[in-house]
Amino acid sequence: MGHEALGVDVNPLAVCVSRAKSKAPSIGAIRARLDDLERSFVTTVDPLLSDEFFRMCFSETTLQQILFIRRELDWRNNAVDCFLAAMAAGCLHGESHRSRRVFSNRMPRTISTKPSYSVRWWRQHGLLPPERDVFSILREEADFRYVSAPPIRTGHVVEGDSRLSSELLSDWEGKVDVVLTSPPYLDVTHFREDQWLRVWFLGGDPFPCSATEGDDRHSNPDNYWNFLTETWLGIAPLLKRRARIVIRIGGKKLSLEAAQLGLQAGLERAFPFVNCLSSSTSDIRNGQLRSFRPNAEGTRREFDFVFEAVK
Repeated sequence: MGHEALGVDVNPLAVCVSRAKSKAPSIGAIRARLDDLERSFVTTVDPLLSDEFFRMCFSETTLQQILFIRRELDWRNNAVDCFLAAMAAGCLHGESHRSRRVFSNRMPRTISTKPSYSVRWWRQHGLLPPERDVFSILREEADFRYVSAPPIRTGHVVEGDSRLSSELLSDWEGKVDVVLTSPPYLDVTHFREDQWLRVWFLGGDPFPCSATEGDDRHSNPDNYWNFLTETWLGIAPLLKRRARIVIRIGGKKLSLEAAQLGLQAGLERAFPFVNCLSSSTSDIRNGQLRSFRPNAEGTRREFDFVFEAVK
């Protein structure tokens, strides 16, 4: 839409995907890098080759290719590698019985199910990992992405704590007129845990983190609203005198009214005047998780707010 864009997130997956979209390299550079990677591909000895989950999630050849590009892609420092890593992360797992551009055994596309549950589910349904060629799939993905030309403008995305936004993006102090954000939902999800396999691919540990170890900001309501208040305080120096803050939020037991009160109270700590311009509710239907875990709990609704903040 012609806007200059900034982004900040503590999750490496969000950073990788956002950087790839906001600083897209040329299709020629992507194809050349893929050719170089395929020519230099070598297998390796890795403990994950004998891990039960990884053996059932990926065929041996596919896993070797994934391990290779995981080692080779310098996604934090190279725009071409970042775009390839973002595409590979998107293809890493999904409903492979419906798409041949998925590397894994059948899994949800939107979240990484836990290893023990995944193994039980695959065995129960007699599922084996498909034989997939990572390099050819990434070529198809690149061609598909570049059917339309990338935008002329670029964005700037940093990896870090959103509560430190004004420090991480200090060059833009007083220049931001719109904020778009969707914080972790209250007592519903933990992004790093839900995306543990993709986070592993981008350099993280080969097992899920726990959402509850030493951090209850996403489950304790008081700590949750305090956490969001700290975020509003962190972005406040970046905003123009009048700015719009657009928020999508949800929670298992969160009502529209409670969400608005919690957000309003926190925003009023960061800005002298805050006005809620609009609020709405959307129903969440046919979530992918429930096709694998029919009784899975989660929020059935999410709420959208537009606030005007005046400094």
